[in-house]
Amino acid sequence: MVIKNIDQKTVVAKFALNGYNVHPDAVRLILSSNLNVDRVVEEVCRRCNGSFIITPDEVSQVLKELERRIRSEEAEKPSKVEPRVETGGRAEIRVLKDVTGKSTCRGTVEDFVAYFNSRFEKIAGILRNRVKAIPISSLTKIRAETVEVIGFADNVRELSEEKAVFEVEDKTGRVRVYAEGKVKEQAMELFGDEVVGVVGRLRGRSIIADRIVFPEVPMNGKSKAKRDFSMVFISDIHFGSDTFLKEEWERFVRWINCESGNERMDSLAETVKYIFVAGDVVDGVGIYPDQDKELEILDIYGQYEFAAEQFDKIRKDVKIILSPGNHDAVRQAEPQPALPKEFSSLFSSNVIHVGNPVWVDVEGVKVLMYHGRSLDDIISRIPRLSYEAPQNAMLELLKRRHLAPLYGERSPIAPEKEDYLVIDDIPDIIHSGHVHTYGTAFYRGVFVVNSSTWQSQTEFQKKVNLNPMPGNVAVYQPGGNVYRLRFYSS
Repeated sequence: MVIKNIDQKTVVAKFALNGYNVHPDAVRLILSSNLNVDRVVEEVCRRCNGSFIITPDEVSQVLKELERRIRSEEAEKPSKVEPRVETGGRAEIRVLKDVTGKSTCRGTVEDFVAYFNSRFEKIAGILRNRVKAIPISSLTKIRAETVEVIGFADNVRELSEEKAVFEVEDKTGRVRVYAEGKVKEQAMELFGDEVVGVVGRLRGRSIIADRIVFPEVPMNGKSKAKRDFSMVFISDIHFGSDTFLKEEWERFVRWINCESGNERMDSLAETVKYIFVAGDVVDGVGIYPDQDKELEILDIYGQYEFAAEQFDKIRKDVKIILSPGNHDAVRQAEPQPALPKEFSSLFSSNVIHVGNPVWVDVEGVKVLMYHGRSLDDIISRIPRLSYEAPQNAMLELLKRRHLAPLYGERSPIAPEKEDYLVIDDIPDIIHSGHVHTYGTAFYRGVFVVNSSTWQSQTEFQKKVNLNPMPGNVAVYQPGGNVYRLRFYSS
């Protein structure tokens, strides 16, 4: 998202400098776009073919072309990881990015430096398509009134109802930024250690922000291509818990096996080729105090044996892509590797074990699956968000192009040399769980889904007043319809 507080007169003046007048509606289109204003003006003037007045249609065409160009530039970036291909039956899956087998971090100072350098370079690279940034150390050497910088934003403070201040730091220096009006509202939602662009006016050694530029996902038109198969999204099953909803799960399995007894429901089930499981497959052991009092199966191996038995009941022509969460038997810090062989070997061959997060290409559909632990941090920091609509919190991940933008909060992060949590590609689908509620949305062409739970309310959830939405399943035909199936009746 690009937050603007730029005067329309400024845009008019930019066109006037090039010898053109511009229609007011065309100005409004430019200000509502996600693109660098100077870049848009330059491109419009180059294409205007001698027009005296720049029209909204001319601007609209340029905006669409620039959006396509940015998408193409990002999509063409070479992948550093050779995709892993899983085939079988009528399914084809390519694992594009996954930390499994590639983790090298030891928690040293050098690891943390490399991690934050990776985060900065990846997101700054995205922002450079929209911001003509200069090094912060160069601010004292230039005379231009309007300046553009990219860096880590932190130390956000509210000065008054209308004004806030924060700092932006790159590899060369640090600058104080003042935000007023609408820009102030968005500045107050900045997280520490997230990379943004700032466009503003230089005043002494500070910047008065006209715009805060978030890395934001561009429009994804590719996702509109309709496919002839469906995907199912589930998470947070919590096998082994005494609050696991066994009857509801069995209803789900009967449905996926086309045995629900409802012709329409069974017809939908026949289209399903893939099930994505976004973590917390089992309830785990020792995850929180006195957890043993709420366990039906007390040992972790027994929990995974039961989980494997349950997945084995699902018809074998359906591929199951399974990643871990914070209750599973992997390290707590993200990114998390796939389940170790001790447990993954228990599952049938149609279950593909991947890490968290993971990028998967399924017949040309790009899926980003992330358990969603950082959603706790995001919801607690932004008052307008809530657990009742988890998809809205997930939109913040896409806007900020990072799966865990708050470092040092409740989501532990392993300092890998590469930041696997940066959303450095454009997904067709982003899938999370963790919060035990349900919600879907479409955002700039990306299907967003948070996939409920198969566990009723726990004692801990009662204490924090969290009301789960169990037994909800999202079924999505890429490019087509979304179905919400409810297997739980309170």
